Amino acid sequence: MTLHRRLTEYFNIQSILVPICAILLALGVGAIVMLLVGDNPIEAYAALLYGMFGTWDRVAASLGRSTPYIGAALGVAFAFRAGLFNIGVEGQLLVGATVAAWVGTWGVIGDLWGWMALPIIILAGAIGGGLYGAIPGVLKARTGAHEVITTIMLNNIAVLIIRWMVNSDDPLLLKDPSGSRPQSRPLPLDTRLTELPPDWDFLPKFLRDIRGTPPLHLGFLVMVGLCVVVWFILQRTTTGFEIRSVGANPHASRYAGMRIGFIIVLVMTASGALAGMAGAGQVAGTYGFLVPGAFVAIGFDGIAIALLARANPFAIIPAAILWGAMLYGANYMQQEAGVSIDIVRIIQALVLLFIAADVIVRSIFHIKKVEDLGAMKEARLGASWGET
Repeated sequence: MTLHRRLTEYFNIQSILVPICAILLALGVGAIVMLLVGDNPIEAYAALLYGMFGTWDRVAASLGRSTPYIGAALGVAFAFRAGLFNIGVEGQLLVGATVAAWVGTWGVIGDLWGWMALPIIILAGAIGGGLYGAIPGVLKARTGAHEVITTIMLNNIAVLIIRWMVNSDDPLLLKDPSGSRPQSRPLPLDTRLTELPPDWDFLPKFLRDIRGTPPLHLGFLVMVGLCVVVWFILQRTTTGFEIRSVGANPHASRYAGMRIGFIIVLVMTASGALAGMAGAGQVAGTYGFLVPGAFVAIGFDGIAIALLARANPFAIIPAAILWGAMLYGANYMQQEAGVSIDIVRIIQALVLLFIAADVIVRSIFHIKKVEDLGAMKEARLGASWGET
């Protein structure tokens, strides 16, 4: 087998070209929009790039901003592989963060060493998000209720109930009475995720001085590790093969003897657990307490990132970093170039538009549509999602 054939087989360039070209096309359209309103796109994009990665502190802050998006997008992508459209990652992430914040303030947690308490807090977030994700899975498997409808409703339920729990004074549930704003009680300092790079004496001073806001913490490495785990499960295990088979053709999978209902519940539970871990990481790493408003749109942005990455666990990492870095750098762009931060959201929306309507991208850049040959094929995104 020639080197060219190996590269074609394992790193099929077609699945990479479309998202890259969609990003370039969105940037081009964004530049036209800026010209129409009298802004300088070159100056704006230069300021945006500097705001994203201009200094080591900004690099750390951009990676810190992208951390929850990796977990949220991974949860969406995992469901995609089974042909399920989990729009409920927003609620599952919030429930996971709430359970982690509650467990983290238990008195017994404060008495434990940090290396013992942290896994318990993260696990609590995973359990909370997983159980909340299992609800639409069971409804889908038992009654046929479409997961898009049930997860949208569950998002609203989670947001409203948790907002009440954090704001309520009578009864006092999660609210910190000593706080200046509605938030949960803070986690003990020993139970926080270590900020990166760690403040170790043997490290060079410039590394120890790198500090961004939001902070880059150990949760980033955890999320990256989860991408590897999800890839391994999907590509190297029998369960992963069944998940991909159900996503590709549920009717043939049922005929082959696969337990469709079990796979649906399993995937939705795992998807919710991944989102819950992302929420727990935000509580234990970024904030140290729960502020419901801080989690707004993370889950829905995760859907966009999963689409941009074509549900590939490895592609989610750069896609989430780009997404989070653009949101972080938008403030500097507004400050230095006078361009509204809304232009970043416009560009992100255009990226999604071109990804969804990839015929436009293929026509403009003359990219031929070929069957995926690589080890990780793209999820088939279409109206047949979730059919069983």
